[in-house]
Amino acid sequence: MPFRYGIATMTELPHVILALTFEIDGRAATGIAADHLPPKWFTKDPARAPLDEIEDMIAVIRAAVNHARGVRASTVFGFWREVYEAQVAWAKLGNDGKKVPPLLAHFGTSLVERALIDAFGCARGVSFAIGLRENHFGVDLGSLRPELAGSMPRNWLPAQPATTLIARHTVGLGDALEDGDIAPEERVDDGLPQALDACVRFYGLRHFKIKINGEAARDRDRLTRMAEIFARECAGRDWAFSLDGNESFREVGAFADYARGLMATPALSSLWPRLWFIEQPWHRDVALSPAIGELVRAWPERPPIIIDESDGELSSMPSALALGYAGTSHKNCKGIFKGVANACRLAQRRAAGETGLMSGEDLSNVGPVALLQDLAVQAALGVTSVERNGHHYFKGLSAWPAAVQAHVLAEHGDVYCRAANAAGWPRVNVVGGDVHISSVTHGPGLGAAHPPLEGLAIMEV
Repeated sequence: MPFRYGIATMTELPHVILALTFEIDGRAATGIAADHLPPKWFTKDPARAPLDEIEDMIAVIRAAVNHARGVRASTVFGFWREVYEAQVAWAKLGNDGKKVPPLLAHFGTSLVERALIDAFGCARGVSFAIGLRENHFGVDLGSLRPELAGSMPRNWLPAQPATTLIARHTVGLGDALEDGDIAPEERVDDGLPQALDACVRFYGLRHFKIKINGEAARDRDRLTRMAEIFARECAGRDWAFSLDGNESFREVGAFADYARGLMATPALSSLWPRLWFIEQPWHRDVALSPAIGELVRAWPERPPIIIDESDGELSSMPSALALGYAGTSHKNCKGIFKGVANACRLAQRRAAGETGLMSGEDLSNVGPVALLQDLAVQAALGVTSVERNGHHYFKGLSAWPAAVQAHVLAEHGDVYCRAANAAGWPRVNVVGGDVHISSVTHGPGLGAAHPPLEGLAIMEV
């Protein structure tokens, strides 16, 4: 199904699985990582061709792998820091003479980091959550967040990872809200729901992420219809939602005017007590500028606002908090150890009675690896409501070979089930709005059992 987010509408894209072999405890250990290569998210340059952006993503992966080849370190964390700093220096020099933005550059770093964590956990036979709690990875929180000096992840993160997460369902900018909204050429026939109201009924949804684009009249009309759907379909449930601004506002004050206008609309009054936070309304060019701090001081009644795309560097969240943001998001493509440090710092702030919000966001993740590894990390960080949308826009795991599909059902039968159609491909099993993930949180490595990769196209790095 087409997915409209920000300035792009996604209909197809490449997906990459990275397999890396490390020497750990004197023995070879292979780890894997995976992700989409999504144009118009890491850079959001309207003038750049999508295929060129995909090549840029492949280039940052290759650069990070090349930096990893020469690294030797006593801890997983130390290995990651060396790769991270090498990637920083490379990005400043530029790829083919052009500087690489941090968010894009560390997409490559994150894939190496994920594969390393996975290899180490598999070699030692420990899950990601146990690796964090017992600090097998050698995480030095104080080196990333001075406020955390002397503490360990176990001092701030849950004693046990969640085994069930709430699926926060994305309502894309072009998504049909009711069956009659579906254009004939976009109607699917695979036994799964398509329009928002049908999804709420089918999956028992109670958490939602609603995308807005700053067109006040259009956003207001869609939100009004959604308020009616939620009142009808979520009656009796403790439902909630977030708004995703998709970097739609380049003028700082314009968003405050827009938000005040929406919140003053009588037809939307039932929504605002259910609003959890607003994600990245400002374009990254202004989102961490001093003007944000000035606006925040002049807007005390604002809802909580977090960064997402602006969280490209280790210093991003501290800068955001200093300006008055409520927190940040986590998705594995932005970096796991950075996410760990952010989660611990936000927990420290909450313990002190301050605001500290971390949301779980998505990159239209799908299995057999990327979605599962992301769930493992979210659960360990204590994020219990996580945006999940890849299973909605993609036809389950139908694109993968039969052997991969069978493997996922055998190894992760709590996360996936067979679709009730003739093909019977695996789909994410959302029941009552929840996803059960025990196979992920207790599995070794980074949670995803390694699928058979035979038959997939091979690209040497």
